[in-house]
Amino acid sequence: MRDGLSDPGSNHANLVGGFYDAGDAIKFNFPAAFAMTMLSWSVIEYSGKYESAGELNHAKDIIKWGADYFLKTFNSSADTITLIHAQVGVGDTSGGASSPNDHYCWMRPEDVDYPRPVYDCHSCSDLAAETAAALAAASIVFKDNKLYSQKLVKGATTLFKFSREQRGRYSPSGSDVSKFYNSSGYYDEYVWGGAWMYYATGNNSYLQLATTMGIAKRAGAFRGGQDYGVLSWDNKLAGAQVVILSNLGHLNGLVQVLLSRLRLFLSPGYPYEDVLQSYHNQTNIVMCSYLPVFRTFNRTRGGLIQLNHGRPQPLQYVANAAFLAAVYSDYLTAADIPGWNCGPNFFSTETLRDFARTQINYILGKNPMKMSYLVGYGSHYPKHVHHRGASIPKNKIKYSCKGGWKWRDSPRPNPNVIVGAMVAGPDKRDMFHDVRTNYNYTEPTLAGNAGLVAALVSLSGGDTGGIDKNTMFSAVPPMFPTPPPPPAPWNP
Repeated sequence: MRDGLSDPGSNHANLVGGFYDAGDAIKFNFPAAFAMTMLSWSVIEYSGKYESAGELNHAKDIIKWGADYFLKTFNSSADTITLIHAQVGVGDTSGGASSPNDHYCWMRPEDVDYPRPVYDCHSCSDLAAETAAALAAASIVFKDNKLYSQKLVKGATTLFKFSREQRGRYSPSGSDVSKFYNSSGYYDEYVWGGAWMYYATGNNSYLQLATTMGIAKRAGAFRGGQDYGVLSWDNKLAGAQVVILSNLGHLNGLVQVLLSRLRLFLSPGYPYEDVLQSYHNQTNIVMCSYLPVFRTFNRTRGGLIQLNHGRPQPLQYVANAAFLAAVYSDYLTAADIPGWNCGPNFFSTETLRDFARTQINYILGKNPMKMSYLVGYGSHYPKHVHHRGASIPKNKIKYSCKGGWKWRDSPRPNPNVIVGAMVAGPDKRDMFHDVRTNYNYTEPTLAGNAGLVAALVSLSGGDTGGIDKNTMFSAVPPMFPTPPPPPAPWNP
């Protein structure tokens, strides 16, 4: 497809490349950027495990393919920009709309012949900061390729500047993207993106932003609520706190973990310590919430934690949580800390790994349905995945927009097995309906699979291997000045 090049509204931008979001051919850049950030994070922490599995180069190829595409979505050679290309394709079919688009039609991507407009955004702090995070994290993955790494850092710097200067959500009410990947706010992306910008550049201004109490509060770092600690493409707080804490010390889980990394390993002290300590405390609370003894989240009878409170498509949240728990456990172990406290109760790091293993084992088939929700794994997995390319046979026949509906509605198993795709998952009663038209059960997503890959590599190799403590800090200057050499011996 000639994405962007054939759309007069995109100024003929070349948006060929990147990844489709799920079972359709839409490029939703917001969740795609999150997916690339997650993959990069997992490679930075566990490159040794990837290499042992023979998958390091494969993972880096995927990240580069995504990063190269994101560099096309804005003027990456400029220092200042005024727009980002936020989406390719349209999916809204509400109100009985019957115009051909990426959700109405059922076609192989290579056969698509209907218009695929490009959605441009001039005020999109969330998208810009998340894409900056993706490029910044990728720059660390490719730090040994100096020219390419610098190119990624430059692009990330331009995007993050844009995110701060042109404030607003990328998904205004009524827009096509708001119906599928609506952003709830952009302050969590400021902390998340700021953390990654600091790791990629060593520039203290990014750390100062990520640890500004006012921004942390507006991101919801200390607010609580039913979705607190639930890491997703929309809410990065928990991840950011973990990543910074390890270095210093609800950016939902993500930011908290990311910043915890900083605190644990570099201990930057004043003026960052107060906020980093708060992030660290919140990270511990998030980890406590994953434990069944505290009943913060319900569980199915089969043991699946209900991080999205019984709503459809639960597995993407579970995979993210499993990764956070495993990587935080490894952070504590690397810092020679045997565990953490939930109130007066002490829990060992092994408790976190048990949680992560239990949830991933559920996804892989240890559940009441005896169903592996990873396509191609085991003998019993979904055969009717909601995916256009997988469901249409390779028979040299080009099916029209509606001509492909017969394959969408066919009761037969998919002729093409989409090996490695994690589907949306079961309902709150552990039931799963292997029906192609019910995307709430059978559709895989890019963001969900990125979290699963991260969780799987973090748990691979048993309890051996651990994280790479130093690569994340390769661009970070020493926190404290090097002490002067000792004086020369005194000679009387």
